[in-house]
Amino acid sequence: MARTIHVIGAGLAGLSAALRATQAGARVILHEAGSQAGGRCRSYADSTLGMTIDNGNHVILSGNKSALSYLALIGATDRMRGPQESDFNFVDLATGERWQLRLGGGLLPWWVFDQARRVPNTRVLDYLVMLRLMWRPGKKTVGEVISCSGALYEKLVEPILLAALNHEPPAASARLAATLMRETLAAGGRTCRPLIAQDGLSGAFVDPALVWLKAHGATVQFGHELHGIAFKDGRAAALDFGGDSIALSADDAVIVAVPPNLAARLLPDLTVPTEFRAIANVHFRVAGEPSLPAMTGVVHGLTQWLFAYPGRLSVTISSADALMQMPREELAHKVWSEVARIAGLPDELPPWQVVRERRATIAADPQQESLRPPAQTAWDNVTLAGDWTDTGLPPTIESAIRSGERAAQLSLA
Repeated sequence: MARTIHVIGAGLAGLSAALRATQAGARVILHEAGSQAGGRCRSYADSTLGMTIDNGNHVILSGNKSALSYLALIGATDRMRGPQESDFNFVDLATGERWQLRLGGGLLPWWVFDQARRVPNTRVLDYLVMLRLMWRPGKKTVGEVISCSGALYEKLVEPILLAALNHEPPAASARLAATLMRETLAAGGRTCRPLIAQDGLSGAFVDPALVWLKAHGATVQFGHELHGIAFKDGRAAALDFGGDSIALSADDAVIVAVPPNLAARLLPDLTVPTEFRAIANVHFRVAGEPSLPAMTGVVHGLTQWLFAYPGRLSVTISSADALMQMPREELAHKVWSEVARIAGLPDELPPWQVVRERRATIAADPQQESLRPPAQTAWDNVTLAGDWTDTGLPPTIESAIRSGERAAQLSLA
């Protein structure tokens, strides 16, 4: 009988694990407690706007090898779109200044030597701060390693770290920031081309994955919530789904790809991160196709990143804990006042939707970083997957997918 791998949770980490295990020839059963897959990376039909939107704006980069490999496997590479070059557009709401960071397509970061391509009002020597951040950061915070001030920090380092870490950079983990810098800016422009799912996250990452899994013999069960795991002799022996129970054979394995609080409930004595950071997304329905870049970084504003889709403008605000109690309409008005200035649109508030996720990611500070568990657990046939596990990366799409790959490798070993 072929080995069976039970994957618990159909977020991106669970989908990644299921794909790789199925590709390797295992019999895979994917169990999802909810009615749809995708977790925090999915699309839904919003009745207020009358269109399909994502529960959050997500970007991958051309250097995210695991994410691109995932998309290639499920035949969805063409569903991610972006500029031909590694170009990033910015606007400073305090001064009205606009500029484009042009990283080019080379292996080395030659762009820092070209005044027309780098951040305005910065010198070549300013960029040595990136080397300082990447060199043996240890368990320090970003603020303990570099100075969190100046034009380069405000106009490049802070926006990038805030978006990737979902944490105020001065208090964030320097180790995670260093890994991010090494795999992106320090690796040259060819790794930094931004890619966006213009037709929705589900259409790019979720729906094609489910089609691929079913076509290759995997079983996907929705509304199948795992209540508990029975352990015996250092292994998981049975899975309790409430209405039914599944006994595990000696060759079977379990990949737990659920949020950290649920994983801690299922696995005794598991240490997991306990603090989280929020993200707020504000969507506006607009007429036609906005004459804006697909993605614009915003400095000195409540808005941090502005995304332009056909018929919609969407704003992402990271580390948004302070906005969780703000009345929804007040938040929409504040954000639209900035978006209208950037896009040259009327001040009147258009149809809007606010999506706030209080526990969007784990807190990416050194203390919480130390609580991220490895993929292998204390039980021989149980592994973990999720962007909150110790992937060495910030909690991103790349981290989630990479964790699923690792869990599948361990389960198949």
